[in-house]
Amino acid sequence: MLIVEDEETLRGSIRRLFVKNGFDTDTAGSAEEAFEAAKSGMYDVIITDIILPGMDGVEMISRLREQVADQIFIVMTAYASLETALKALRAGAYDYITKPVIHEEIKRVVENALRQKTLQMENLLLKKQIRNRDPDGIIGESAQIKAITGKIAKIAGARSSVLILGETGTGKELVARAIHFGSSRGERPFIPINCGAIPENLLESELFGHVKGAFTGAVSAKKGLLEVADGGTVFLDEIGDMGLGLQSKLLRALEDQEIRPVGGTHSLRVDLRFITATNKDIERAAREGHFREDLLYRINVITIKMPPLRQRREDIKPLARYFMERLSDDIGKRVKSITPEALSILENYDWPGNVRELQNIIERSLLLADSDVIGPECLPDNIWRDEPVLEGSVTSGHSIEDYTRQFILHYQQSHTEQSIAGMLGITRKSLWEKRKRWGLSRPE
Repeated sequence: MLIVEDEETLRGSIRRLFVKNGFDTDTAGSAEEAFEAAKSGMYDVIITDIILPGMDGVEMISRLREQVADQIFIVMTAYASLETALKALRAGAYDYITKPVIHEEIKRVVENALRQKTLQMENLLLKKQIRNRDPDGIIGESAQIKAITGKIAKIAGARSSVLILGETGTGKELVARAIHFGSSRGERPFIPINCGAIPENLLESELFGHVKGAFTGAVSAKKGLLEVADGGTVFLDEIGDMGLGLQSKLLRALEDQEIRPVGGTHSLRVDLRFITATNKDIERAAREGHFREDLLYRINVITIKMPPLRQRREDIKPLARYFMERLSDDIGKRVKSITPEALSILENYDWPGNVRELQNIIERSLLLADSDVIGPECLPDNIWRDEPVLEGSVTSGHSIEDYTRQFILHYQQSHTEQSIAGMLGITRKSLWEKRKRWGLSRPE
């Protein structure tokens, strides 16, 4: 909170009121001083007098609203006229109070304003989630992806916990979102939390919240993300990085649907579905004592394994085209197609970063493309120059035909017909003719 008032006694009185009620409160004696402090956007509430030396309160509100749109302004005026009140409200103030200031009145106005802001933020979050639903669902034509989308359709309506396994960048959060929005909870919050990105000493407070005075710096109570998600779904990404101490508290929340804020004495009832994910061998971690076995049983009611992109190369083409169309709109550059040569290079790469790496490379290619087509020259050097070679296959005793036959046999289990033909520099028809001549059947 920032209090802007040129009269020192009143300024100090209001500050003491809100510090006592748990607010982190700063003060300013002029609009110019307040304007510089408030440009950072660090304040939730700004209480200001209208009549100030220099720039008045209304002008300050108007200028700040242009830079920081979501601050709450409450104005104080000694002139209880309709004209003064309307002037302040038109400038963007939430409400006004008249002097002499009554502590209970200004406290009530601030509480109402914060309550309304919380509801607005929750509504904006929900609208953003609904707007960001992917109309195309999970992109892919492979048997693995079709099996996963079929499984999602079966389990979405249940309340059971889901554990998603897979390497980084395979789309685990996308699967979690598909489960949530395919359920009856789809209109309620979906809260993703990366357990590996939040320090252990802060994660408990982020999840469960805390009461005022629970620890040094807890000057006010804070609602935890599990409470914010009430009625919806919590997605705990990289749960394998969570410490053992916090795992026991999470287990209680899973089993009893109750949470207790840090430093609190009373538990809160919640209605949550938990979806978790990890790129680690979590069963091995449980056997070695690094992860609670009872928690593993609780989160692992249903398991979905996301295959790496190198094991479903037939999905590279539809994914590349999907990212090309979507990102073209984002960067304002229309690119129509990818050349067969560039697509073959993408299909032959092993993708250690999986789908996320493919998205980044498509975005880079769009930015570098000189025309409306992505060609090999738009791709990073480490991808298109990393041509496959069969170790020990090219010797003085092997002809080109021998090498080609061995090449096809080596790559046919992991690559598509199109990508093998591209690596050999021939058409799919030529590849078919070679198979027929040598009696090579296509793998299932």
